[in-house]
Amino acid sequence: MSERSSKAAQARATGAAADGADLVTRFMRAGFHRADVPVLQPADPFLELSGEDIRRRLFVTSDEEGAELCLRPEFTIPAALEYLKAGVVGRRIDQVYCGPVFRHRPGESGEFVQVSLESIGRTDREAADADILAESYHAVAEIAGGEALAINIGDLGLFSALLEALAIDAATRRRLALALGEGRIDALIDPAKIEARKAEPRGLARYSGVLDALKGADPDEAKAFVKDLLSMAGITATGGRTAEDIAGRFLKRAHEESEALDSAQAAILKRFLGIAGDPDEVAAALRALAGEASLDLGAAIDRFEERTGFLDARGLPLARMKASAGFARNMDYYSGFVFDIRRAADPVRPLVGGGRYDRLFERLGREVPGIGAAIWVDRLMGNNA
Repeated sequence: MSERSSKAAQARATGAAADGADLVTRFMRAGFHRADVPVLQPADPFLELSGEDIRRRLFVTSDEEGAELCLRPEFTIPAALEYLKAGVVGRRIDQVYCGPVFRHRPGESGEFVQVSLESIGRTDREAADADILAESYHAVAEIAGGEALAINIGDLGLFSALLEALAIDAATRRRLALALGEGRIDALIDPAKIEARKAEPRGLARYSGVLDALKGADPDEAKAFVKDLLSMAGITATGGRTAEDIAGRFLKRAHEESEALDSAQAAILKRFLGIAGDPDEVAAALRALAGEASLDLGAAIDRFEERTGFLDARGLPLARMKASAGFARNMDYYSGFVFDIRRAADPVRPLVGGGRYDRLFERLGREVPGIGAAIWVDRLMGNNA
């Protein structure tokens, strides 16, 4: 890097830190408390709780005893772990974090400043969802000046309610949820591909007894079971893959060969995922689908509409907000409301992304509500440098 490039990078980093500090001050005035977590984190929680996307993006190292560590890629998981460690389950905690995070980003720096809002313990979930989105939006809108901003929202609770109403088995529900977050669900619900998969020979048929035992099991427990089987067979690594890699691959293929959707289920899913518009239009379309397909989605749609009321009360521009039944984010722990905010002129890179992560606490063994948002400070600076 040339001296000029180095100075420019240092100037950007200094500017991002200053803008981040301004955001923190704003959020503290709104009632959030400043918090922090170490830069160096145990890697396992991120690998186990975030999904495959984060696995590819981590900066990983190890300590002198061989324990796998990583530079923190985000603040949500450390915040959740600190909450449980503090022994304050049942108490509401609203915190703001600010500092460098580290993960690979194509075409952008792997080290960047992020401001993260985390609201944990609020049982008025729909109101909490609206508060986090509103605080994020108004802060970003102030910095962006007169630039047009686009708000995208979704609700994974609606998707979960639909899968349950369709009586889809647990293993397939899990596979569909992961595919939605990773943006590859269309291939799983395409009628032609469904029929083609049914006609294919079952590549893992000789392991049918093991697959039956794993069907519907918790993913972490299933992986541990497969690793134990490999250990009993004396297999620790083969072809450069560890026992954990082998177990993960086996389970992925097992899920791929689980019971396929039938054509009627696929058609309903396809229609559901195509529903989009302003929040009121989406709610109306969902009620129409539920009525025509005789699906019990009433409670989930009620919660969606209740949240819309809170969003309106917080002064968010509903007419310029795009709601979509198929909108999701790629962190595996999101379980309800999800959103992002982007510049209308740059629809590819979000300025803010967040959502409800009750599932994260469920996987950590506790029932705790949580909602958060991350602000990419360097992207905010992009058109204002």
